[in-house]
Amino acid sequence: MKKILLTASLMVMLFSCQSEDSENTVASKSNAPAHRGCASHEVLERQLKENPELAIKMNKIDEFTNNAISQGRLVNGKIEIPVVVNVLYKTAAENISLAQIQSQIDVLNQDFNATNSDYNQVPALFSGVKANVGITFVLDQVIRKSSTKTSWGTADAMKKTKRGGLDPTSPTTKLNLWVCTIGGGILGYAQFPGGASATDGVVCDSKYFGLSGAANYPYNLGRTATHEVGHWMNLRHIWGDATCGSDLVSDTPTHNTANYGVPAYPHYSTCTGTPVEMTMNYMDYTDDRGMYMFSTGQKSRMEVLFVSGGSRFSFGQP
Repeated sequence: MKKILLTASLMVMLFSCQSEDSENTVASKSNAPAHRGCASHEVLERQLKENPELAIKMNKIDEFTNNAISQGRLVNGKIEIPVVVNVLYKTAAENISLAQIQSQIDVLNQDFNATNSDYNQVPALFSGVKANVGITFVLDQVIRKSSTKTSWGTADAMKKTKRGGLDPTSPTTKLNLWVCTIGGGILGYAQFPGGASATDGVVCDSKYFGLSGAANYPYNLGRTATHEVGHWMNLRHIWGDATCGSDLVSDTPTHNTANYGVPAYPHYSTCTGTPVEMTMNYMDYTDDRGMYMFSTGQKSRMEVLFVSGGSRFSFGQP
């Protein structure tokens, strides 16, 4: 059984070990990712460094989460989340079509409701914990803005009108997705619960958003957004961003580290007590075709955000 609670002091230690990211730092790297690149952990580290009180706030969210799960106070019925898609483009290719945007909404609905066609590929070992999260997404609005930027980095510039981006629309009741060229081999990143409303939401590179075509294989099936929305709903990377680390979920096996490509099953871990890794989980780093499940524990962790007192309770209101 994993330890599923971090103290505030441990969180500060865990998330303060890397140097501050910047818009230009990420943009200066290669734009052709050899592996899946998610900057959510690094962005969180920067936010914790800039605002040490965020660690205390996030720890309280985790305490509430653990108590709510143990007491069974989960969401009754469906949660439907309106989605605002903010498209920032310089080229015609970056100004993605409405059809591509809708394809991403469709993928989110499939993946969060266990109607994805590859759900039946979950191995028997994990069939008892594979989950239908039961959260749906509805496209609310598409906002487009032309820009002269060739890449945006991970310093949240795309979320700020004063920096050439777009401020979020109703971020306490709508999930904002920013679609743009991030650069640096980063496919996407998300803000965890507890962060500022002014920067709340998910960023995805336009090349890996929705059913983006064979040219963007192996990240062309919309799973970048699934992975990042998982972060937005308080899920950590399955390896806990440390060797044999904890993702704060009890029913996911402990992983050595991130997995890439499509690992052959079974893929064994050397971590204590968890020989087979759940490489097909959306919160690993595998290719889009290699990820196709959330666990029951992850479902519970996401659901409690929307109960009374939860950090995303406002999203579940009529």
